[in-house]
Amino acid sequence: MTTGARRRKKSHARRWIVLGLVGVLVFAVGIAFGEALDDNPGPGHTRTLERTFTLAPESATVTVTAP
Repeated sequence: MTTGARRRKKSHARRWIVLGLVGVLVFAVGIAFGEALDDNPGPGHTRTLERTFTLAPESATVTVTAP
């Protein structure tokens, strides 16, 4: 076996490992993207929260002076 043949086998195996890792990364990103789309409510599913805001009654100060 020559040195060139060994080098070719190593680079070929390394290429498959890199391609496998890239494939796993693309798969993981696809799963994350799909989950993100699934978590968001779709159009037409409007959520409305209605609250009534009331203020405390305003107190008035009355000064009474003797005549």
